[in-house]
Amino acid sequence: MKARNFFILLTLSLICLTVSGCALVESVSNNVSSLVGISETGTVIANTAQIRSSYAVVAADLLEVKRGYTLDILEDVTFEKVHWFRVRARDDDNTEGWIEAQNLILSDALEKSKKIALQDINILPQANGQLRAASNLRLSPEQTDDNILLKLDNGSTFEITAWKFVPKAQDSPDVDDASKGQQKPTKAKTKNADIEAAKEKNEPEKTEDKYDIWYKVRLEPAFSPAPTGWVFGKQVELQVPSDIVFYQHNNKKFVTWQRLDNIETSDKTSAKDTMKAAKPGSWVIFSRTNLVKAKDGIEPDFDGIMVLGYDKYNEEHYTAYRSGDVWGILPLKVEGAGDNKSFTIQLRNANGQMEEKRFVVTKDAKGRIRVTPPTDMDKLDK
Repeated sequence: MKARNFFILLTLSLICLTVSGCALVESVSNNVSSLVGISETGTVIANTAQIRSSYAVVAADLLEVKRGYTLDILEDVTFEKVHWFRVRARDDDNTEGWIEAQNLILSDALEKSKKIALQDINILPQANGQLRAASNLRLSPEQTDDNILLKLDNGSTFEITAWKFVPKAQDSPDVDDASKGQQKPTKAKTKNADIEAAKEKNEPEKTEDKYDIWYKVRLEPAFSPAPTGWVFGKQVELQVPSDIVFYQHNNKKFVTWQRLDNIETSDKTSAKDTMKAAKPGSWVIFSRTNLVKAKDGIEPDFDGIMVLGYDKYNEEHYTAYRSGDVWGILPLKVEGAGDNKSFTIQLRNANGQMEEKRFVVTKDAKGRIRVTPPTDMDKLDK
C-alpha cells in the first residue's frame, strides 16, 4: 500500500511540471486519500473501537465503531511500533481519521475465511467449544505470522467442524495469543522423566506428548466477522452437554456428539450456552483414547462409539449400543426423522481402506432405542 501511495504521488509531481503553478500538487496531494485504497476495506473485529483525529498519544475520538462495521482504508502508518490505518467511515459525515490496525481485519483475509466456511457449509457441528483464554483465529493449523485472521476474546464460543493432530515442535509455545507481527517467546522444553521412563518400558505413546490438536471452528458474528478459522486446542474447552458428561472417562474423552431425539423449540439453548443446559435426551457419542494410533501417518478422530438412550419416565440414561475399538474419521452424519434415524461415519477396514458405515436407529414397542450396526463390524481395523 505504501509503494502504491508513493507511485501516485510521484505521478502527480510529474504532472505538476507540465502544469502552471505547483499549487495543483498541494491540492491533489491533500486529496490523494480519495484515490488510494478505495478497493481496500477493513472490518472492525474489536467489540468497539475509536476512530481518532491522529495517531499521536493525545488525539480526539471522532467516532466509535462496533464489531462488523466496514471502513474504507486510505493509507497506513507505523508510529512508535504501532500500526495504524487512516480510514473513512460510511456514516453521514464520511468521518475520516485513524484507527489501530489490530482492530481491523482486511478484506482479503476476510474473504479467505469465508471461502473456508463454504467448504463446511453442509457439515453439522461435531462438537461445541469455548475459549478459556484469548487466542488467535488462523487460516491454517499452524503458528505462523502470515495466517492470523484476528484475536478472539476469552470466553468466545463456537461450533467445531473438524480437528487435526499436528506433530508437536520442541520449541512451540503452549498458548497462541501473540499479536500479528509479534513472536511469542518460547523456552526450550526439557524431556519429561515419566515419558522417557515409559519409552524404556515400551509403554504406548500418548497423543498429548506427541501432538498439538487444532480445531476448525465456526463462529457467530457476535464473536467474529470472520466466520471460520483454526484455533489452538490447548486454549479450548469442549462443551460436553451436561446430561452426558457424567459418562465421560479421563482416559476416553468425548470428541463429538449428536442428539437422536427432537428438541422442542422452547428447549433449545443459545450458541453461548452450547447446549449444556438442554434437557436430557438420547445421543450418539464418539470417544477417543489418549493413545497414539497412527495408521499411514494419520491419527483416527475417534476409536469408540456409544449410543445412549434416555428413559423419560424413569429419568435415566441406558446404553443402547457400545462398539469395541474402531478406527474412524469424521464427520458424523445423522439422518432421518422421528423414531427412524441413522448415522454414518468412515471406518477403516482390515485392508486399510476407509469405508462408509451406516448404523440404523429405531425404537421398540416400549419406546426404547435399538441400534443395528453394520454386519461386518468384527472385520474392521482397530
